[in-house]
Amino acid sequence: MSMEQTQALPLEKRQKLLRTAHGGTGKRTRIPVKCRQRNRFIPRFLTGVVVLTAASLLYLEIDWGKLISRVPDIGGVFWQLGHLDFSNMDLIASSLLETVSIAVLSLLYSLLLGIVFGMLAARNVFRLPWLSVLTQSFFTFLRAVPTPVWVLLMLVCLGMGAEAGVAGLCVHTTAFFTKSFAQSFESIPDETVEALEATGASRLSIFFNAILPAALSQIVAWAGMRLETNFSECAILGMVGAGGIGYVISNSLQGYDYGTAGVAILLVFLVAYLIERMFVRIKKRFY
Repeated sequence: MSMEQTQALPLEKRQKLLRTAHGGTGKRTRIPVKCRQRNRFIPRFLTGVVVLTAASLLYLEIDWGKLISRVPDIGGVFWQLGHLDFSNMDLIASSLLETVSIAVLSLLYSLLLGIVFGMLAARNVFRLPWLSVLTQSFFTFLRAVPTPVWVLLMLVCLGMGAEAGVAGLCVHTTAFFTKSFAQSFESIPDETVEALEATGASRLSIFFNAILPAALSQIVAWAGMRLETNFSECAILGMVGAGGIGYVISNSLQGYDYGTAGVAILLVFLVAYLIERMFVRIKKRFY
């Protein structure tokens, strides 16, 4: 019987026909789902999270009474930050410009280095497995060390100032770009690379004429995300002597000049938002 004829039957006859199709038992057959191991892993994972959370709380010995008693002070601090003081606007503007410059310079230098080292780390460019493994392992080590540590090391080597901030950010950002760009380069179909190899094109020619242009939209996306991160980190790194708006915020908070700190923090939020919106528009042009 066809589907149209079955739908034309009355409801009782259709139910009787279904019971007959299922062996007269009236029970519907079940489709086996092969996810038992995954379902078993989820309770174990959640249990592990709960155990680690409890162990962390016990080890830290948090004074919950003191913490709860200080909660009302949070509102008071934000209330004082809301009383904006524009008397030091020249200092805030110059420091903000310095922070943006550090973030942009570290991004540009790291972009160039990331493309070079990403080319070496990608498995489909030179097709040398040992070179890819060696490059990825080295930059994995660099990524494992947090950015503030690299900036502090550069402060020891280069002294206080923006130079240490640029150099420290470049180390971690280059390591980030190396991994990200290598993955973008490896996402290019092998058929494209093999077709160009058949024409006798060199490895560098294939990279600059096929792989890099195809991955350009992904590179722009990674660059936009990393610029936001670099700007945020610059605001923090300024507190340890790397210059920029973070130094103004730190000094203002330590001197209880909440009005100046509030203006600086507000400008940090506005610039971060503008950077995010700018790269959203840029990415739309690539898609």
